Parts: sequence; structure tokens; C-alpha cells
Amino acid sequence: MIEAKNNKYKKWKFILISIVVFLVIFAIALLGYYNKSISPVNVENPKEITIEIPDGSNSSQIASILKENNLIRSETVFKILLKKNNVENSLKAGYYNLNTAMDMDKIIAELIKGGANKNVIRFTIPEGYELRMIAEKLSNEGLVNKGRFLELVSDKKYFQDKFPFLSELKEGQSLEGYLFPSTYEIYLNSSEEEIIEKMLLQFQQVFDKKIKNNMDKVNLSLNEIVTLASIIEREAKVDDERNLISAVFHNRLKIGMPLQSCATVQYVLGTRKERLSEADTRIESIYNTYIHKGLPPGPIASPGEKSLIAAVNPENVDYLYFRSKEDGTGRHTFSRTYDEHLNADPNK
Repeated sequence: MIEAKNNKYKKWKFILISIVVFLVIFAIALLGYYNKSISPVNVENPKEITIEIPDGSNSSQIASILKENNLIRSETVFKILLKKNNVENSLKAGYYNLNTAMDMDKIIAELIKGGANKNVIRFTIPEGYELRMIAEKLSNEGLVNKGRFLELVSDKKYFQDKFPFLSELKEGQSLEGYLFPSTYEIYLNSSEEEIIEKMLLQFQQVFDKKIKNNMDKVNLSLNEIVTLASIIEREAKVDDERNLISAVFHNRLKIGMPLQSCATVQYVLGTRKERLSEADTRIESIYNTYIHKGLPPGPIASPGEKSLIAAVNPENVDYLYFRSKEDGTGRHTFSRTYDEHLNADPNK
């Protein structure tokens, strides 16, 4: 009787141990499978693969696309990893350039970041660009008809109804200075009007957020602020000098001294000469601040955010002059008197 009980005990003990061993082996095998599944498919000979994740795709559909393109080993493990990281609903549609050397975590990170939209194109307008330069760039990139674009930006009247701030500009004034320099994304085949409106909207947002509430610091209108900012944009080469350059121009305006900005003459000439001749500075134009006091009638380029901010935040200094150090740094020497200005000439 006792021997029968012992045999029965040994039998169950053997079964239990066998079950435990099986579960351990199974767990090890499962862990090995999981780790292998989340690892790159092919590191030694990586292959670039472009895929499209359509709008509205769920995690199962995305897993299937990745598996079909040999970017993951297991759809099931992919979905488990999404659930584990709580990012099942964070994957975005779009076009992706992935490769077989990426592990599952990197692939998921890319899918969360978002892919490209082949119906969307990006363009960048640098700070300090004039309307003619913007038109040329967009035309060269195949985004606008240059003639049509220049016609539309030649007069504020075409956009005044949608952007009331343009009503503060003079009658017939162009949009010079108001197409905000930035990087934009637009749909393919966007019209010239849509591109211009996108840039005007960006200007309005920056102005409302960063400039509007600071206008009471200076006795200037919207157009005068943007005009001054455009001159600062063209004169400044390093950010920490923008407020100093702004101060020089504000100080000159206060005492009725001509601004004498080379950038305004370059605007008249239609070319950015490194050195102006004496004849250049005498050319007759309301934009020539060597022969006309005060600000020009409008901006000479598109100022960026930092120059707009500098226009309403001049440094508290009494400088009236600045000149390039001509040392390759883009920096200037600032002076209070004309004698100091002459002595600061690096070529003396």
C-alpha cells in the first residue's frame, strides 16, 4: 500500500517536473523567438525599401505591409511590441524609406514620427529675400508662374480682404517684406494665391505673437516697423548685433540723420554689390537713404522673426555708426562719433 502510494507520488512528481521543464524550455524558446523577431531582418546586407502606409491603416494592416516587404519577421510580435509600448494608435500614414538593418523599435519610431506625403512638397524662403528673388526661386522649383506671382504680389489689394493688417499699408503698396521667410509645406499644384496666402498667414501669426504687443515701445507704424526690420535683416550678419544695429537706426531717426544704409541702395540698384561707389550712393530714389532722411516708403526684403523683434527692441546705447570689421566674422564696430567711425576703418 505504502509502495503504491510512493509510486503514485513519484509519477506525479515526474509529471510536475516534466511540465515545469517544458514550460521553462518553452519560455526560453519563446523569449528567443521574441528577441529574434524584434531584431533586424538583415544587418549584413541591408536593403533600402520604400513603403506606403495608407490613411486609416490599423496595426494589423501595417504589420502585414511590413512583413510583405521583409522589414519584420513577425506580425504578431510587432503588434505585441506596439501594445507593450502603448503606441498602437500612434502610427502615421505616409511614405517611408526603411531598410532591413533596422530593428523593430527603430521601425516603430519612424512610423510614429510620420512619413512623407507624395502629394506635399516643401520649399524654403531664406531671410532677407526680396520679392523678385522669391519669385525666381519658386519659379525655378516649378511651384509658380513667375509672371503671375509677381503680378499678385505687386499690390496689396489682391489679399487685403483676407488679411486686414494689409489695410495699414499705403494704397497700391506691394507685399515686399510681408511674405514671411520660412520653410513651408504645400500641396502639389497649389496656386500662386494659395502659396502667397500661406506666407502672409505666417507673417500675421509671428507679428501677432511677437511684435504687436511691443509696438508701443517705438513710435512707428506697422509698415515702418517691417521696413526697419528689413533693413536690419540686410545689414546684420550675426544675431547678437541685430538690436545694436536697430539702435543705430532708431537714434538716427530721432535726430533726423539719414540712415545711410547700403542695403537700401542695393535694393534700388537691383543687385547686391559688395562695395558701393560714390555714384551709387547719389542715385535718385526715394529708397536711397543716403540722400533721403527717414525710412524708405516700404520694406526692402523679407525680415525674419529676429529682425522684426530687434526693430521694436533697440539696444539702449547712443551709437550712431557701425562698420564691418572685414575679418570674415560678419561682425561690426559700433561708434558714437564720426571720428570714432573713421578710426574704426580696418583698412587704415
